[in-house]
Amino acid sequence: MSQKFTHAAARFIFWSRWLQLPMYMGLIVALAVYVYKFFVTLSGLIINLGKYSDNDILLIVLALIDVVMIANLLVMVIIGGYEIFVSRLHIDDHPDQPEWLDHVDAGVLKIKLGMALVSISSIHLLRSFIDTKNLSEHTLQWEVIIHSVLVLSVIFIALTDWLVQYKALQIHKMKHK
Repeated sequence: MSQKFTHAAARFIFWSRWLQLPMYMGLIVALAVYVYKFFVTLSGLIINLGKYSDNDILLIVLALIDVVMIANLLVMVIIGGYEIFVSRLHIDDHPDQPEWLDHVDAGVLKIKLGMALVSISSIHLLRSFIDTKNLSEHTLQWEVIIHSVLVLSVIFIALTDWLVQYKALQIHKMKHK
């Protein structure tokens, strides 16, 4: 193969990262849907406040927290994914730049996303525990199993990332002796 072809193929492969842009735009639309859902739920709570028991209010508030956490997850994927896989955002001097964006890489993003999923699952599980009278034991059992698998998965991902970082640090130290 000629060097010209290899160079053109490499440029095309590098350009292909931009194919992700429509997906990130779609996630922004999904984020807008969650904003709408949040305000519909909140307005329903306010309008019908007198009709709800304390337990109902707690369940609705937990549902609102769930929506916010999903929105946070979307923001992490949109901003972090774009920054890592597509292009720099060039917001270093912006006063609202998220703190976590300074040190985000694919490993950190995976752990943050995993933790967000565990947090969302925790809120959902709490809602289920509060509302046990409307759920079967089988459903609750599966929710606990799924939550446990998520927790173990995040621990495994974090441990794997730590081992990779540790190994890279050891190799770096050996090269600089």
